[in-house]
Amino acid sequence: MPPRSPIIQLPDQVKTELDQRLLAGGFAGYAGLAVWLEDQGFSISKSALHRYGSAFEEKTEKLRAATQMSIQLAETVGDDAGAMNDALIRLAQGELFEQLLEADKDGKSLVDALPEITLSVARLTRASVLQKKWQTEFRDKLKAAAREVDKIARKGGLTDEAAGTIREKILGVVG
Repeated sequence: MPPRSPIIQLPDQVKTELDQRLLAGGFAGYAGLAVWLEDQGFSISKSALHRYGSAFEEKTEKLRAATQMSIQLAETVGDDAGAMNDALIRLAQGELFEQLLEADKDGKSLVDALPEITLSVARLTRASVLQKKWQTEFRDKLKAAAREVDKIARKGGLTDEAAGTIREKILGVVG
């Protein structure tokens, strides 16, 4: 098993500052970052920083691409049906599965990573269940609203055609 990355063992505040410096510097300047870490009391090689920075850059790029896809998805189909959340949950599940497969490569044993992954899977599953429940409730409320509007419209003297158009507009939201 490869040794555990010294960067993972940094205090949260120092690691957060390192991440911010990597982002601000465009994932360059590893020699300067090694000097900055040395000033903070941590001796980490430029090569270790580069390995960490490359992986962090890759994850950042995936997140940027996923965010862009979510924006495009929301613009194209809207998010009334929660399609974007569903897609994000599936993306996160895929990422967790990938982490599970890669656990040993990062110096984390599978046993060490399992509680964190299990907790994440439980949270995603809960989010997915809540998402499906919300979708069902939203759909039912729209159907009830469409029926009520239809009754009111007919009582108010609208033609069947006008009432039908209103009902279809409301139900069209749930597709």
